[in-house]
Amino acid sequence: MTDLHIREWGTGDRIAVLIHGLTTDSTSWWQLGPALAERGYRVLAPDLPGHGQSPGQGGYSIEAMTHALTEALPYGPELAIGHSLGGLLLAKVVNNVKPDRAVYVDPAWGPGHPTVADMFRAQKRWTLEQVQAATPRWAAEAQIGKLESLSRWDTGTLAIMDGFPGFQPTEPAVPSLVLLADPSQVVSPEKTVLLPELGYTVRTVPDTGHVIHNDDFPGFLTQLHDQI
Repeated sequence: MTDLHIREWGTGDRIAVLIHGLTTDSTSWWQLGPALAERGYRVLAPDLPGHGQSPGQGGYSIEAMTHALTEALPYGPELAIGHSLGGLLLAKVVNNVKPDRAVYVDPAWGPGHPTVADMFRAQKRWTLEQVQAATPRWAAEAQIGKLESLSRWDTGTLAIMDGFPGFQPTEPAVPSLVLLADPSQVVSPEKTVLLPELGYTVRTVPDTGHVIHNDDFPGFLTQLHDQI
């Protein structure tokens, strides 16, 4: 079994899995978790290794995170949603976990780059004022939550970016929606054109940044209307 910390909302018969992105943790689903619980889901949101209340690892890699996540998640949930790094990891585990539906929220499918790692590393030293300046559209709860998540985050996780060539999607194993920021910085225009040809549904939430669900939560839910 896994030693990842799992946050839960709701007690419904349907199961939804939420996988967060780099530098944050399960608390980033502070709006979506309760919203899904109200719709009859039992919501399970793991803290990835080196994030939140989950332990760190001796060495971080995409493969090790994928293994930990596979062990943490139940088989056959009705819904699985992954944001950013969570979207990459969901793509890696979807064949083993087999949700009824998968949603990839601005997934980190682009190649790793040292300048991006440096940008994330600098966030570790952010003050609340810097978080607020970087996230002007977020609710105060989300901004405070981001700062608290950063304090719990192990910067060693940035090792997963070293030499990462990017993820090349293939035909989806389950019905899948890719929900993109406007514009997306992590899914290239070339991949965006390819995705529908492979069988993905692709939608965009207008005028949003990478963390779509904090920039425009009502718009985010609107685009998920047939998934949840």
